Amino acid sequence: MFLAMLVSMAANEAAGADLYRYRPAQQSRWATPENRSASKGGGGRENKGAKGRAWDRMKPGDAYVLADIQGAGTIDRIWITIDDRSPEALRGLKLEAFWDGSNEPAVSVPFGDFFLHGSGEMVPMETALFASPEGRSFVSYVPMPFRKAARIVLTNENAKPINIFYDVNYRALPSQSDDTLYFHAIWRREKATKPGTDFAILPTIRGRGRFLGTSVTVLTNPAYEKSWWGEGEVKIYLDGDRDTATLVGTGTEDYIGTAWGQGAYINRYQGAPIASWDAGGRWTFYRFHVPDPIWFQDDIKVTIQQIGGAPKTDVLRFKKAGAPLIPVSVDVGNREGGFAALLANVTPLENVKLDGWTNYYRSDDVAAVAYFYLNRAEGQLPPVAQVADRTSQLRLAPKKD
Repeated sequence: MFLAMLVSMAANEAAGADLYRYRPAQQSRWATPENRSASKGGGGRENKGAKGRAWDRMKPGDAYVLADIQGAGTIDRIWITIDDRSPEALRGLKLEAFWDGSNEPAVSVPFGDFFLHGSGEMVPMETALFASPEGRSFVSYVPMPFRKAARIVLTNENAKPINIFYDVNYRALPSQSDDTLYFHAIWRREKATKPGTDFAILPTIRGRGRFLGTSVTVLTNPAYEKSWWGEGEVKIYLDGDRDTATLVGTGTEDYIGTAWGQGAYINRYQGAPIASWDAGGRWTFYRFHVPDPIWFQDDIKVTIQQIGGAPKTDVLRFKKAGAPLIPVSVDVGNREGGFAALLANVTPLENVKLDGWTNYYRSDDVAAVAYFYLNRAEGQLPPVAQVADRTSQLRLAPKKD
C-alpha cells in the first residue's frame, strides 16, 4: 500500500498534478559531508561559505555514518560517488541501514550489488529505483520510511582508503501512518550452486510486507562452455507454501521481460546492465515489482532454479567431461507435451532417442540482492557475508582502450 501510494504520487507529480500542493508538515533535509547531521541552517559553514568539504576520506575499517536521523521521516534519494570503483571496492564496501534504533540492520549488502553493479562493471543506467547517469555514481530512489530514527552506515572493508562524496535527501515528518512498512535488503552468494537445489534469492522471511524485487549476478561455470545458463524459473512461495510455490515463472530471461536469451538492456522495472562473455560469462539482471506488486501476509521465500540448456550432444559431452549436471528434459519439438520429462519418468538422457534442446541442472557462481518491505524494523537474516567471501573469485571486465 505504502509503496503503491508513493509510486502513484510520483507519477502525479511527474505529470504536474501535485507539484504545487503545499505540505506544511514536511521539512526537507540533506545529510552531506559538510552537514552530516542535516541540521537546519547547517550547510555551507566551512571555509566561510565557499566549498569547504565536498568529500570525506574513509580509511580501511572505517564505519562512516552517512545519516543519523532522529524522529519520523522518509529517505527519498541517496547519491554517492567514490574514487575507487573497482570490482574489489564495490564488493568490499558494506552498506547498512538501521531503523528506529534497532541494533539489527534491515539493510546489509555489498555497496555495488545494491546499486545493480554486482558484476563489478560500471555502466550508465536509469531505472525506476536506481541510477548511474554516466556510470560514475550511485543513486537510489527507493523510499525508505521510518518512525523514530534512521541510521545509514557505509563501512570500508577494503585494504585501501576510499574518498566518498554523497548526500542523503529525506523529509522529516510528524509521524508515519500505521500501514507504513520498513525497507529491507539482503545479499546472498553461492560460489558453486548445487545441481538440483534452487538458489534462494530471499530465504524465508516471516511477517507481512511486500517483495519489491531483486538484482542477480551470475558468473558462469566454464565447464559448460558458452552454453545458455538461464532456463531456471523464479519461484515465489507465499503464506504457507511449502513444496510448491504460488508464483512460478517460465525462465530467467522471461522473468525480466525478454525472451529467447538475454542481451544487455536497461528498462524502468527490468533489465540486464551486464550480459557478456568477455573475461568469462558475467551477467547482472534485475526486476522490480512496482507495477505488479507482490504482497505477503505471513511469510515469503523467493528462489531461482539453476537450469541451463544446450543441444543434447553438448550436454552429453559436458557430462562425460565431468561437469556437475542433472539432465531435466529434452524438447521434442511439435510433439504433444513439448518436453520429454526425464526426472518425472526417471529416464537417463542417454536412453532418449530424440535429439533436441536439453535442459539440465548446473552449478554456477550466483549472488543476489533481495529488496522488500516488512512490518518489522529489524532484519531477520544474518548480516552480509565477510569481505573475503564477497570479493573472492571476481571476474574483471576487459580494459577499454
